[in-house]
Amino acid sequence: MSSRISHTLKALSLALSLSFGALAHAADPVTDLMQAANAPYRMALYKTNGKSQDEAQQALLQAQKSWGQLSTEFAGKPAAPYDRDPAFAASVVEVSKVYDQALKEVSAGQLGTAHNTLERVRDVMADMRQRNNVVVFSDHMNAYHSQMEVIMIHGNDTLAQPKGMLLLTAQAGALSYLARQLEAQASAELIKNAEFMSLLKAVNQSVATLEAALLNQDTAAVKEAAGKLKGPYSKLFAKFG
Repeated sequence: MSSRISHTLKALSLALSLSFGALAHAADPVTDLMQAANAPYRMALYKTNGKSQDEAQQALLQAQKSWGQLSTEFAGKPAAPYDRDPAFAASVVEVSKVYDQALKEVSAGQLGTAHNTLERVRDVMADMRQRNNVVVFSDHMNAYHSQMEVIMIHGNDTLAQPKGMLLLTAQAGALSYLARQLEAQASAELIKNAEFMSLLKAVNQSVATLEAALLNQDTAAVKEAAGKLKGPYSKLFAKFG
């Protein structure tokens, strides 16, 4: 099975399990702290994607501090439901090591490398929640992100294959479903937030633009639309992911 298909199936499988209530919604002190640590983490991702070394370093230090609070309180003895997870402590340590590595890279002026390093934090936190049957809105954002990267990274290769336009259309269909899930799974508080809805509308528009280009079988427009998927998602993720 190709990596592209594997990533797509994983994203859709997670989204379906989330949609049909296979997992429980978050309501525990560990997840609360993980969510609190997620906000400075998103800012660290955003700043390491920029050009200011000082801003990236400050954002990273804040993210590291927030994760340190979770580590101090729960690494040795996590609260339910994480108390039955034998890999919990190792995951906490792994995130700490990622932050240490990213700080070294930022200190060396390697912001892009640090940004890529930090992506691992998102995966580790998602795995921790999934292992323990916990769902938060970030999981739906992660599912969309995973499929978006399939298209952005492998889209040109897909187009070059026999019936590549049809194959990429299927990939875009999966992305469209995951985009719709962002609104379907958003809390009532988010739905009432005008900024959230505006940013989400931009995400949906970016997917619609890609789908329209695919229906028109316009290769140049498809490539342009695929390249513009990340911007709207990044803005939504930075504030609400």
